[in-house]
Amino acid sequence: MQVGEFLFECLKNENITDVFGVPGDYNFSLLDQLEKDGELNFVHCRNELNAGYAADGYARVKGIGALITTFGVGEMSACNAIAGAYSESVPIIHIVGGPKAMMQTQHKLMHHTLLDGNFDTFKKVYDQITAYAAAITPENAGVEIPNAIAKARETKKPVYLTIPTDVVTAPMTSRAGNPKRKKTDKASLKEAVRMITARLQTAERPIILPDVYAMHYGLGEQVEELAQKMNVPFVTMMMGKGACDESLPNYAGFYCGKLSSNEATRKLVESSDCVLAFGAVWNDYNTGLFTDTIDPLAIINVMPNYVQIGKTIYPNIIIDDMIDAFPAGDHSWTLPQQSVFPFDQQKTDDGALSADDYYSQFQTMFRERDIIVTESGTFAWGLAETRLKKGVTYITQGGWGAIGYALPAAFGACVAAPNRRVLLFTGEGSMQMNVQELSSMLENGCKPIIFVLNNKGYTIEKYINTVKSTVYNNFPDWDYDKLPEVFKHEAFTVQTHTTNELRQAVAEAEKKCAKQLCIIEMMADPMDAPQIIHRMHETVLEMENKSKGLLSVFK
Repeated sequence: MQVGEFLFECLKNENITDVFGVPGDYNFSLLDQLEKDGELNFVHCRNELNAGYAADGYARVKGIGALITTFGVGEMSACNAIAGAYSESVPIIHIVGGPKAMMQTQHKLMHHTLLDGNFDTFKKVYDQITAYAAAITPENAGVEIPNAIAKARETKKPVYLTIPTDVVTAPMTSRAGNPKRKKTDKASLKEAVRMITARLQTAERPIILPDVYAMHYGLGEQVEELAQKMNVPFVTMMMGKGACDESLPNYAGFYCGKLSSNEATRKLVESSDCVLAFGAVWNDYNTGLFTDTIDPLAIINVMPNYVQIGKTIYPNIIIDDMIDAFPAGDHSWTLPQQSVFPFDQQKTDDGALSADDYYSQFQTMFRERDIIVTESGTFAWGLAETRLKKGVTYITQGGWGAIGYALPAAFGACVAAPNRRVLLFTGEGSMQMNVQELSSMLENGCKPIIFVLNNKGYTIEKYINTVKSTVYNNFPDWDYDKLPEVFKHEAFTVQTHTTNELRQAVAEAEKKCAKQLCIIEMMADPMDAPQIIHRMHETVLEMENKSKGLLSVFK
């Protein structure tokens, strides 16, 4: 078998049916082999950065994605997307077509390189932002390709494979490997279970907190069942939004430290004497700029390959095995009265578009099994406080936070699940970053409903910046509702200014989205933002004032 044939067989074994990328002379042999295969579909994106984001969105829906770029210029363009996938724990197999092996051995000065004869430079870059990076040869392909894919599957991180253009068609000279999966240390698991059982026996106010790894390892339903069996509430944070069914009576709301809008939710979490966290990451987004006051000793955090109970770590425990062995026990806890959620009540009066009104409209339109993609910005924070229904896939960058991520990620989600409804919530600043992929959506027959919040600039950056009246967060205005005309396709587009106009536009889009892409442009005040953004602004100011006060001591 040729190296390229083997590579694509391995991708198909992972249930990958689509590979995103951009053609380049060093990856022609890869793409020729892919077309010859006939079972894989090459999805041609407008640039490599967008292709990386699309592969990310695809992977969040199907479990793993793949990307093909050319050497140097192509892979460097995709760097931001792959770094984001690493930060967010999204498995992408990044395949790079490189110059011929002999050219590399002879250190020829080739185009798309730094013209220094060094062909390892870009791999060294990817060593830092992937879980596994390998240069493929006919001799190592049978081992390195399966190892890389296994690493992506196990760690939920991107991996990197660079293949010289002539190696793609070369016959393999090594036997295909069968990577051994890591196994749980039974003694470590037994001790962790014993300690968790002891904690639960004395706990009076336990809660469950599913986060990013529970979501990416597909453990949401098991966590739901555990919460119901134990009769305890669960809450979500920014990175784990959508991990579980938020229509269940056990759902107690969105927690984000001091930024939490629901005081009952915040009190429930911070007064808990046993926080059962599954795959939780304590970054600034999840903790509301580190304003959480959860007792670290009360936390039991089940991570992908270890369990931490307070300050003690129990290593070599696979997360699936820990959840299967979790001691739910027989307890007499009573589920607290369900909280009042911020967007449960929809207003019926009309007026200028405002975040106080339109988030409740969005929550009302959400259906089971929707794919909801939201841009980093005011939309990401506002939608975090809405309630999602069963089977919803919620996609955002709760850690990396790259502006311009959502549109190409939504394209990838559309390709991954053509029979599911995709809702994209993005800002006009983000659209100006990666609007080219709207063309890809139209070319590929994708039919998402796209909400474009036009508030004349990067509103969230205006709120987190303590300097007033800046100009650099503004940009030129576009007619976003006319974009399909530029790409020579028909779509349903409408511009809205009031609550009633938005309500009517949503109703119309819900009828038309079965047959065509829909764009709803929302014209809002430049400082329009959900209440959580206002609390963020106040917190940033408090931190700034405390910092100034501390510095004044040393003057």
